[in-house]
Amino acid sequence: MANSEKKPTMKKVAAGDVIFNILNYTVFLIYTILCIYPFYYLIINSISNNDMSANGLVNFIPHGIHLQNYKDVMKLKGIGSAMLVSVGRTVIGTVCTVLASAFMGFIFTQPKLWKKKLLYRFVVITMYFNAGLIPMFLTMKTFHLTNTFWVYIIPAIINPFDIIMMKTYLESSPRSLEEAAEVDGASILTIFTRVILPTSTPILATLAIWAAVGQWNAFQDTLLYVTDQNLYSLQYLLYTYINQANSLASVLKNSGNVMSIANLATRQTPTSIRMTVSVVVVLPILFIYPMFQKYFVKGIMIGAVKG
Repeated sequence: MANSEKKPTMKKVAAGDVIFNILNYTVFLIYTILCIYPFYYLIINSISNNDMSANGLVNFIPHGIHLQNYKDVMKLKGIGSAMLVSVGRTVIGTVCTVLASAFMGFIFTQPKLWKKKLLYRFVVITMYFNAGLIPMFLTMKTFHLTNTFWVYIIPAIINPFDIIMMKTYLESSPRSLEEAAEVDGASILTIFTRVILPTSTPILATLAIWAAVGQWNAFQDTLLYVTDQNLYSLQYLLYTYINQANSLASVLKNSGNVMSIANLATRQTPTSIRMTVSVVVVLPILFIYPMFQKYFVKGIMIGAVKG
């Protein structure tokens, strides 16, 4: 008697589910294209024929590809130092913000903390009220932070929203590891560094990407507190160069090796300046963000619903 093999049965899918899936994928595909296209548009216009780009003829496919724009933009005054300032403030500011927010969030979960609820409310209320621009400037000037690199770091160290996120994350996790460490005689700092930080990778990565993007994109603090050109950030230079695109195009066109940029394809225009500088500023953070993406959703969702 031959052994009968069971054939896998095909699960029937309702017509409504098929239509829903098609519509769902279509909507998200369109949304993805709408999100990606602005960056794609910047890139193709920064490497295309400058004359065609200035006339709005480059929309989907690059024409006359060249890299002269990037060579010329890198010659602009202050780009090198601004890049170092932006990288420095992003790295140092992110580390300080994440560690401070994580520690304060951890402290607010400790049952022995004196007046814990009152202190926590003082932190939360700062999300809704602030002194204003002039008092903030006077505060920075009083503490001698204006025209210093630390004006980018110190005011951003404490972020109430990050503290709330860390506190919520820790409250949704079991305290058994902390209690075991306390029984072994571990101090608060030991528990924080040896127990909390290693087990909180998702939320720490989430806080890190928020802090890094915020630091990299910031330019108003430079505008308000810094007059030393050596401390200008890359975003502030972008803001300045976009406003001065017409004059910068003339300077780049008439300086250096004129013969190499004499033709219309590579001659600098206000549009080429705007596009190229925008790509230089945006591209680094576009590469960093996907590195933290796998932790991002997990860090947001864990602790979002308490049961």
